[in-house]
Amino acid sequence: MEPTNVNDPEYFHKVVDCQHACPAHTPVPEYIRLIAQEKYAEAYMVNWESNVFPGILGRTCDRPCEPACRRGRLEDEEPVAICRLKRVAADNKGDIQNLLPKKIEKYNGKKVALIGAGPSSLTVARDLAVLGYEIHLFDEQEKGGGMMRSQIPSFRLPAEVLDGEVNQILNIGVHTHFNTYVKSLKEVLDQKYDAIFIGTGAPKGRNLELPGRQEGAANIHIGIEWLASVAFEHTTKIGEKVIVLGGGNTAMDCCRTSRRLGGKDVKVIVRSPFAEMKASPWEKEDAIHEDIPIIDNHVPKSFVTQNGKLIGMNFEKVHAVYDENGKRSLVSTGEAEVFYEADDVLIAVGQENTFPWVERDLGIEFDKWEMPVVNPTTFQSALPNVFFGGDASLGPKNVITAVAQGHQAAISIDLFCNGKDVAVRPAPHTNLYSTKMGIHEWAYDSVVSNDVRYVVPQADKAVVLLDRKKEVELGFNLPTGFKEAQRCLNCDVQTVFTESKCIECDACMDICPTNCITFTMNGEEEDLRSRLIVPALNKEQSLMVSDTLATGKVMVKDEDVCLHCG
Repeated sequence: MEPTNVNDPEYFHKVVDCQHACPAHTPVPEYIRLIAQEKYAEAYMVNWESNVFPGILGRTCDRPCEPACRRGRLEDEEPVAICRLKRVAADNKGDIQNLLPKKIEKYNGKKVALIGAGPSSLTVARDLAVLGYEIHLFDEQEKGGGMMRSQIPSFRLPAEVLDGEVNQILNIGVHTHFNTYVKSLKEVLDQKYDAIFIGTGAPKGRNLELPGRQEGAANIHIGIEWLASVAFEHTTKIGEKVIVLGGGNTAMDCCRTSRRLGGKDVKVIVRSPFAEMKASPWEKEDAIHEDIPIIDNHVPKSFVTQNGKLIGMNFEKVHAVYDENGKRSLVSTGEAEVFYEADDVLIAVGQENTFPWVERDLGIEFDKWEMPVVNPTTFQSALPNVFFGGDASLGPKNVITAVAQGHQAAISIDLFCNGKDVAVRPAPHTNLYSTKMGIHEWAYDSVVSNDVRYVVPQADKAVVLLDRKKEVELGFNLPTGFKEAQRCLNCDVQTVFTESKCIECDACMDICPTNCITFTMNGEEEDLRSRLIVPALNKEQSLMVSDTLATGKVMVKDEDVCLHCG
C-alpha cells in the first residue's frame, strides 16, 4: 500500500466517524470536550457554527452521528449520547449575545429572497446575512421555523427553544415577510433579486385512497396536516379510539399527540416488520412507554363506516419475504382480514413535494416525479439564479440534512452573486493543533471511562399525557452530562507518526489496548489487513500506513479500532 497522505485533512475528517456521519460535519468530540471542561457557551458556539440549531437538534435530531460512534463498536457498549450532550450545551450556555453576530448595518449591494422559513432557509439566511447580503424571508406562517414549528410537537420541542434559536438568526438583520403566501415564482423573479432560494419543504402528506375513504372523510386525517392543526391550536381533541397508519417519525408524533388530546386506545398499525420501521428506535420506545402498541405486518385494506360514520379499518396480515438480493416483498399469510375499531384515523405514510406556485415556463426543469432537477452539490436549478434546499430539493429527510444543504446552497449563492463558478467549492475548514502540553501531559483526558451510556430522565408520564406542551425529556443534569461526556473516545485527536524518529522498539504496539498497531512488511490492502495483530475487517474504515522504515517494515494502524488514547 502507498503511505497514507496525512497532509490531506479529508483523511482525518473521515476517521472522525461521528463528525463524518453528520451531514453538517459538526465537530462532535471538540464540543464534548468543552462540555467536560464546563465551557458550555463555547460548546454551544462550536455547534452553532456548523448545525445552527443546537437547542432544537439536541432534542429532535435523527442522530446519524451515533450509529457511527466508535464507542458503539466495543462489546456490550452503546454510542455516546452525542445528541443529548448537544442539549447540555444549549441548556447551560447562559447569555451568548456577545458571541453572536451583530445586526448588519451595511449591506453589500446584493439582495436574496428566501421562500419558506424552515431550517434550510434559515441556514442560508444566517450564512449570507453575516456577509452583508440583504435577505428577504417569506413564509405563510406567522413565525419562522417551518416544519420544526408545524410538525414537531411541543412535548418534544418547546416553543421557547424554537423561538430563541430562530430569532438568533432573524436578529442579524433578516427582513421577514411572514403571513405571506408566495403564489407565483415569476412575481418574485420580477422583483430582481440577485438570487432566490426555495426551501418550502415537503408540505403535502400522502393520502390512502381505499374503499370507505370518502364516506369516513370527516374522521380520517392526513398526519402532517393534523399535526400542524394541533400546533396552531385549530385542533384540540380527538376520539378515544385512534389508529395511526405509518411507521415513520411522523406516525410516532401523531400517536403520542393523540394520547394528549383525548385518545385512550391509540395504536400504530404498520405494513412493515417492527425492526424495519423508518421511525428512530428511541421514537418507537417513547411511543411504547406511553402505552401505545405498535402492530406490524398489517396492510390496510379498507375504511369501515356505519351510517356514514367511521367505525374502524380492515387489515390484511402479511409477512416479509426476501429474495436473493435482499429485496423485501410483503406476502399475505392467508388469514382472514382483521378489523380494528377507530373513532379517528391518522394517515402518516409519507410526504410529497408540491410546487403549484412555480410556473413551468421559467426555465426550471422538473423530473417525472414533479421534483425540481437540482445539482446535488451546488443545489442550483436549471435557472441559474434559483436554488433549492431541504426537503424541497432532494426529497424529505430531516432537520440536520436541511441545515447541511442550506450551507451548501449559501456557498453557491455567494459564488454566483460574485460571478464565480459555483462548481468550484471551498476546501473544508480545518484546524490542526497539538494536544501535547508536556512529556506526559495532554490537553484532554485520555483515560477512557468504563461507564455505560446514561439514560436521559423523563417527566412523569401521568403529568405529560395531560399537557401536550409539557416537555417529556428533562435532559442530563450537569454531573450526569459530565460523566456522559467522559465516555467520548476523542476520535478527533489524531496519531502523528514520524518515520525518521521511529526506532522500531514495538513499545507502542505492546501498550496499545486494542492491538490496532502492527509493524509488518507491506503488501496489497487485502493481504495487509489479514496480517495485522487483529485482522482489520471493516473495509469502510482506513488503514494508516507509514512509509518504509529502516528494517523494510511499515507501521500499520487500524483506524477502525484505535481509541485515540494518546
